[in-house]
Amino acid sequence: MTEEILKKIKQLPPLPESVMQIESVYQDPESTFNDMVKILEKDPLLTADILKAANSPLYGFSREINAINQAVGLFGMGTVRGFALASIVKKSFELDLSVYGIDNDTFSMLSKKQHAITTSWCLKKDSKLLGILSPAAFLVEIGKVLIAQQIMSDNTQDRFKEAIKSSATLEEAEREVTGVDTPEVSAKIFEHWRFEAGLVDTIRHCLNPQEANDEIKKPAQILHVVRTVVELNGTVTDESIAAAKKLIEKYSLDMESFDRALQNL
Repeated sequence: MTEEILKKIKQLPPLPESVMQIESVYQDPESTFNDMVKILEKDPLLTADILKAANSPLYGFSREINAINQAVGLFGMGTVRGFALASIVKKSFELDLSVYGIDNDTFSMLSKKQHAITTSWCLKKDSKLLGILSPAAFLVEIGKVLIAQQIMSDNTQDRFKEAIKSSATLEEAEREVTGVDTPEVSAKIFEHWRFEAGLVDTIRHCLNPQEANDEIKKPAQILHVVRTVVELNGTVTDESIAAAKKLIEKYSLDMESFDRALQNL
């Protein structure tokens, strides 16, 4: 991690108290569905953001979700936690992804599609797994914001554009120009904010799941697949699906549920 990026991370503002309350409820094994609802209902703006996200056509619900307890009931505490954290965290950053050739709406769609596929793929499986993956899928790309700031600060935009053209992956281009990549920076951000190790390590190892410990290996593999299938511009193509399915076979993940998730999308 470069000193410049570390400095930017240390200068990030602390997250609001609502995040601490949400995390406290989520991490408490004695907490209930209603405990989460009570915390969220205290913040009308956050509740509105969550309901807006939950009603996205990406999730395929045929009827409108118009109450926070309905959202928690349909998605579960882990996924609603992901909605809440994504809403709060993204307000902590000034977004300018122009060095990546995308605008803020495209960046938002990238995160939403990654989250929608993850949620649909894993919703009926392990709730603990989804509790890690929901915020990870929403927030894994946030490191791009600080990398973009560094590129603009160093005036290396042209060099970065050339690196994107000549590199096999976007992360290779990031490392060539800044010395870091998106998952590395994103993981460091959430480590700085003292999120749980499972979330941090899932993001940190999503490019190299084989290096993760056994508890984190599967969510890191799933995040690797999801980041592969949704391209930087927010699209899902035949080529990206083929690349993602190669990873699914390599990791022995559930192909049938993945296909259903794509159909829902």
